[in-house]
Amino acid sequence: MAKQTGLTVRMLRHYDKIGLFSPSQYSDTGHRLYTESDIVKLQQIISLKQLGFTLEEIKEIMENRNFNPIELIKVHLDEVKKRIRLQELLCTRLEKIYELLNSQQEVTPEQFLNLIEVIIMNKDKYFTPEQQEKMFKQLGLEKRKQYVSEWSEITAKIRVEYEKGTPPENLAVTQLAKQWNEFLNKLTLDDPEITKAAERYYKENPEIGEKFGLDKQLSDYIKKAVSHI
Repeated sequence: MAKQTGLTVRMLRHYDKIGLFSPSQYSDTGHRLYTESDIVKLQQIISLKQLGFTLEEIKEIMENRNFNPIELIKVHLDEVKKRIRLQELLCTRLEKIYELLNSQQEVTPEQFLNLIEVIIMNKDKYFTPEQQEKMFKQLGLEKRKQYVSEWSEITAKIRVEYEKGTPPENLAVTQLAKQWNEFLNKLTLDDPEITKAAERYYKENPEIGEKFGLDKQLSDYIKKAVSHI
């Protein structure tokens, strides 16, 4: 039986011990004897296990004569979708941490832990789960990386003008500010609520903006340039 199903002898004995799957017969010497119906039942158990059900859940399913397979799959499907959404959000957060850490050469363990705390603990204060899911689904990882990269490049160009003392109403600066603002709108999906949340997020967590070279002084300079577009 172990060879035919790919399960170990130990696992078969464990199934027997917890009352999930027991042989129909035993030999005079105490060996387990499995019938064709036993094999069918075991295959059902293996299939449910591959779908992600726990042994306790499988046992309950197998013992319930009135269980609805459609409803069972629907409930499990909803749970899987929920886990996928959580993994997608985790992926987004990890990518953000990677981008921020990659912008500087050395990061101390304390800075790293503080950064994770800011990103993960505080982000949910500003962006709703629906907004985070919307940003992830509509932007996608690669497109967001592209927008962030180009947005950072424009930010660096504006900083050059700022440090040169170029007035914010200068045509070259306003053109850069216009591009900067366009990429910001792309990153926030032109959603006013997401834009407000992002502004509050960066305002209350200035260390995040500074990772992209965007401190308060430069931010004010860009706002003035945008007002002259």
